[in-house]
Amino acid sequence: MSAEKNTVGNAKHQGAVGKTLLARGPNSAIMAALLLSVLLSIATPRFLSIENIHVLSYGIADLALVAFAQMVVLAAGGMNASIGAIGGLVTVAVGGLMEGLGVPPVLAIIGGLLLGVGCGVLNGVLIVRMRLSPFIITLATASIFTGLNLGLTSGQPYYHLPDSFRSLGAWNVAGVPGLLFVTLLYAVALAFLFRSTGIGRQILAMGGNSRAAELAGVPIERCLIVVNALSGFLAASAAIILTARIGAAQPSVGEDWLLSSFAAPIIGGTSLAGGYLSVPGAFVGALLLTLVSNGLIHLQIDVFWTAFFSGLIILAAGGVDRIRALNSERLDREQRRHALARPVASLGQGTPTKA
Repeated sequence: MSAEKNTVGNAKHQGAVGKTLLARGPNSAIMAALLLSVLLSIATPRFLSIENIHVLSYGIADLALVAFAQMVVLAAGGMNASIGAIGGLVTVAVGGLMEGLGVPPVLAIIGGLLLGVGCGVLNGVLIVRMRLSPFIITLATASIFTGLNLGLTSGQPYYHLPDSFRSLGAWNVAGVPGLLFVTLLYAVALAFLFRSTGIGRQILAMGGNSRAAELAGVPIERCLIVVNALSGFLAASAAIILTARIGAAQPSVGEDWLLSSFAAPIIGGTSLAGGYLSVPGAFVGALLLTLVSNGLIHLQIDVFWTAFFSGLIILAAGGVDRIRALNSERLDREQRRHALARPVASLGQGTPTKA
């Protein structure tokens, strides 16, 4: 019985740690982004032009949602290799509904979001029922989703989308791309979900220690399905935003999302081991990756080098994540040592009793 109580206590501790680290500021990522911005503004005056700031805003709006889609799964102790494939399938589905069937844009967008949720639910159910690694499951479903995408379209894009849908991509609020505000609203909603709701705290507890969370009463299977459904919804949202921005439904959407989806949240503080995340950090990580790709263009460096520099950033982020993990383990050991020392000290200060 005492062992079970200790396990339940550990689960509550993991949830508390996850909630605390959720608010951890992405200081290193912010400093890196500021430094890179200063260097690029010095190297090329066009970097600070209004047109380029618009380009950066559109890029961040889309990439941050991709980062959020991976972030939520990483926080649960898993991963999703099918994010890009979900994005591609949703893109052609939305384009096909509008161009091929004449479905109004609002209904097509809702249909695309539901499709993304359905793909995520499928991932979650397969992970729960087959009890295989999330990487293996999502790698398989990525191939399935991509096959459906290319099989249904033969690789042909949908160019003739309604003007009302295209106008979403050009929507501005006080000169700032409206799609960026949409992404910021998603960020606020995610922060609230993981900070203030029971399901959010359960997901973090599951990512920190799934066995302890299960013994504490956390519905592990339901959390797995919910978090994968949320990931699919966010991937679908990113696909719809990108489709509206480029004005065409390209089957190739999502092909280059995998590396970025891992790099941005890890740079921003989300743990690869699960248990905690940083919504602002993932956003800043997306900003940093966008600055890298945009800077290469302005410096007239071949865009094919983007993958090279992204790989270096991922390695650096992985190193930072490892340092954070070691520091966290050290702090946990110190807390346990202090907790064990208190009862021993209290025994030595007990009131003497008469014989």
